[in-house]
Amino acid sequence: MTKHFTVESLIKELRLEVINISTNARNTKLYTSEVNRPGLQLVGFFEKFLASRLQVIGNAEWQYLNELSKEERSKKLLEFAKKPIPGIVVTAGNDIFEELEAVVIEMDVTLLRTEDTTSKFINDFYNFASKQMALKDSIHGVLIEVYGLGVLLLGNSGIGKSETALDLVTRGHKLVSDDVVEITRVNDTIEGESPELTRHFMEIRGVGILDIERLYGVGSVKQFQEIDLIIELENWDLDKNYDRLGFDETYSVILGLNIPTIAIPMKPGRNIAMIIEVATRNLIQKKLGYNAAQELNNRVLEKIKERKKGSN
Repeated sequence: MTKHFTVESLIKELRLEVINISTNARNTKLYTSEVNRPGLQLVGFFEKFLASRLQVIGNAEWQYLNELSKEERSKKLLEFAKKPIPGIVVTAGNDIFEELEAVVIEMDVTLLRTEDTTSKFINDFYNFASKQMALKDSIHGVLIEVYGLGVLLLGNSGIGKSETALDLVTRGHKLVSDDVVEITRVNDTIEGESPELTRHFMEIRGVGILDIERLYGVGSVKQFQEIDLIIELENWDLDKNYDRLGFDETYSVILGLNIPTIAIPMKPGRNIAMIIEVATRNLIQKKLGYNAAQELNNRVLEKIKERKKGSN
């Protein structure tokens, strides 16, 4: 099924002023994040007209219409509105021409208005549309913002994901979602957010349901966050060789994208929240081009070279 969203959802999300609403607005679908500026169509050129896109009348189109006589304006707009367009948005808070309002009512076309500039509206529309049509999924885990990066905690039920996340919150980091994380691929990034029903809530075994925003303030929660790192929490396995140097890069694939992944063994006495903070700082250093493991390896190799020279 082709990804799409409705004009009705667009109105709600971008808080657009409704001048006229089509009787079929709930079922009027948009299939692209691009818009059309109908300058050419308003002067009568309809070849290769992208009628299926949202039509945006910005300052340039509005000024052209404003310079026409009422009769000419009504004629141009009627010819334009006869096409199968999903809706029209007038930007920058410009006045709605009487002829435009009359035409959209006659042709049963949705007409909207925004106070935003044309460029800002198109940018907001693109962001909203891209997210609506993106690949989506949900995953069992906890998403936390740590030092500006999104850290997704995964692990078996009861391993301590929520408790670790709560420890991170008390250390000044932000909860995005507990238990279920809704993930969306937006271009080359993966964004996670909480289902609206459980947003800002957390379950701690033995305590119950906590409202993190109420307990720790608005600065302790966040609505959505790009996922930069996956932490897999697991019980300590004596027979498993855990990475002690950090040379090997491990990734998990989510919605077709590779996300850096670290396995952290759980054991009484280990400060997991602190380890996650360190892992996040280390990832930031790698993004900036510094790899501590590689730096140590270079020093060792340099020392070996020096010893070889000294023995010759």
